[in-house]
Amino acid sequence: MTLTDTDVADLLAPVGLLFVKRVNQESVRLPRLPPGYSVASAEPEHGRFDSRPDEIVDVDHANMPDKVNAGWFRMATEYGLFNEDREFLLSVCYAQYWETGTGDDDIAWIRVRLLDAWDLVGSEVDLLRSYMAGLFTERFVPEFTMASLDGRMMLTTTVWGNGTISTIVIRP
Repeated sequence: MTLTDTDVADLLAPVGLLFVKRVNQESVRLPRLPPGYSVASAEPEHGRFDSRPDEIVDVDHANMPDKVNAGWFRMATEYGLFNEDREFLLSVCYAQYWETGTGDDDIAWIRVRLLDAWDLVGSEVDLLRSYMAGLFTERFVPEFTMASLDGRMMLTTTVWGNGTISTIVIRP
């Protein structure tokens, strides 16, 4: 089963993200990385910026949601994720993973607005869940990718194999 735009908007409401519209894939501009590099493998010379050491948190840490939210917001603000209306792009999977596998063919970029009351992690919305983290914890662990509307930066909050979560920005 594939989600509709209305489904995605409803799922994101508890997060504090207002669905604006689905964006045509061809119109999305992202910072370019050298061939063979991903956000996670990029180097500082490619425009990679990492969470500060105090923002990296273990998935089982009691304050994990607050720490991840705070680190994400600092980096999103500092590196220019938001436009003047606090809008940006969010990558979402329109396939329901448990029915269709990975859903890689159903990945889309949507334009969203960050509302005043938001909680990316504590809201525990599946669209922002890391399924890899399910290999070592049943706790909700976030994983998501975002980009600025102007294409100058991309941000990924991810879980690592050692059970920690951090945010990476690519801004060449």
